Formats: sequence, structure tokens, C-alpha cells
Amino acid sequence: MLYELYPRPTKGADGKPLLYVRPAIGFKHTIRSIDEFCHKYRGMPLGEMQRLFTIFFDVATILMRDGSRLDTPIGSFAPKLKLSGDFSDPKKVKNKDVSLGGVEFIPAKDFVTELNRRIVFGYRHKEDVIKVTPAHELRESGKVEQTLQEFLQREYFTIRRFAYESGLRYNTARAYLDRLCKGDHPLLKRRKLGVYVYYYPIRDEEAPKP
Repeated sequence: MLYELYPRPTKGADGKPLLYVRPAIGFKHTIRSIDEFCHKYRGMPLGEMQRLFTIFFDVATILMRDGSRLDTPIGSFAPKLKLSGDFSDPKKVKNKDVSLGGVEFIPAKDFVTELNRRIVFGYRHKEDVIKVTPAHELRESGKVEQTLQEFLQREYFTIRRFAYESGLRYNTARAYLDRLCKGDHPLLKRRKLGVYVYYYPIRDEEAPKP
């Protein structure tokens, strides 16, 4: 499994940002691709996996609507609740202040053990990673603006490539590029093709007329 390292907000004893690790995800499998895999390699009828999840979606939401937790072979699902504000007095919390905050998933121990067993070749650091430089230092040095001017000469590019070249973290680079797609005079246009997002520089002939 390829992994990438990213800086955390907190710093270590040497004054540098502490790191966190996450998989270097290269592809996102959809339910359709999972269904096709099960059909090809597990002998399941084509469409069976999609039907299974459609039924589970329907039944799970019915059974969980009263707050119940669902235990399955891969883990348990339960509704998460949230409050509309900060409260310290239970008497001040009204029913309208409570809403659904999402769904909690706790993977089953056997599921985690099996996944770990499947990673037979261990882990390998992906070399093409984002440089661990604080965003404010990059802005002050002009590195981000310089990289943007270079990328505006390209036909298209991805968030990951811009993040690597500019030194920004992935999420920071995505937010920066998305801002450039908005306003009366955007510099970029954003297009999602499959699981990947591409940014295309807007040429003079494409720019909106005043």
C-alpha cells in the first residue's frame, strides 16, 4: 500500500510540523466496479451486489430511525446526533436543537484483521508527495503565485500536481484552485471526469465579455 506524509498543525521538539500518514489513493471503486469484480472473480450474478446495497440502504434507514445500531459482519452502523449550538443546561435543549449529524461506522475486528492480512507486501512511501512547508511561508515567498502562473500555461492540471509543485497541502491547494473558478473573472474552470478533478485555464477567447 502506497502512503503519503502530510504536516499536522502541531510542531515537534525540533520546531517542525509533526506528520500524519494516509494512503496514497490512486483509484476510487464505485459500487458498479465492485459489482463487476464480484461477478468476474466471485461468481456472483451481475447486478447482485448493487441490489444488495440498494436493499441494505432501504432496510438500514428503517431500522436505524429510532436510534438503533446495526451489527453486520463488516462492522456496526449507528446514527450520530448533533446539537444546534453550545449548551450546558439540559433544560435549555429543545427538540428542535437536535438533528442528525451523520452515521457512525465501527469496523469489525475480523474485518480489520482480514484487511491487514491482505496487505502482504507492507507499505511503501510514495515519493511524489506534497512538500511539508507551511502555507503562509509559501505565500510570503511568492511560490504559490509563481506556480499558478506556470500552470496557467498548461492545457489542464490536477490538484495533486499543483499541490506538489507549489508545496501546498492537498486540501489547501484544492480550496485555492476552487476560489479561482469563481467570481466575475475566473482564471480556471473545474471539470470532474470519473473520480478525478481537472482544472483548465480560461483563455482570453473564453473569458466573459464585459
